[in-house]
Amino acid sequence: MAARTATAFRSQLDESGREELMNGLYRPRHGRIIAGVCAGLGRRFGMSPTTVRVLFLLSCLLPGPQFVVYLVLWVMMPNEDRYLARTH
Repeated sequence: MAARTATAFRSQLDESGREELMNGLYRPRHGRIIAGVCAGLGRRFGMSPTTVRVLFLLSCLLPGPQFVVYLVLWVMMPNEDRYLARTH
C-alpha cells in the first residue's frame, strides 16, 4: 500500500514539475505530530511517518543523544513553505 502511495505521489510530482520535493528534506505542513521531523524524514526516505515515529521511540530505549538530534533537526529542517519558496 505504501509503495503504491509513494508511486502515485511521485507521478503527481512529475506531472506538476515538482520532482525535487521528494528529494528535499523539509517538515511538511500536514501529518505533523510535534514538529514534523519524523513526517519529513519519512517522506524523504519513502517511509510512512508512523514507521519513523516508532523507530524513534524504540531508539529512545537505547543510550544516546536521540532527543538532541530531534531538536537539532527541528531547528535545521525548513518548513514546507520555506522550502518551496527557496526552490522556486
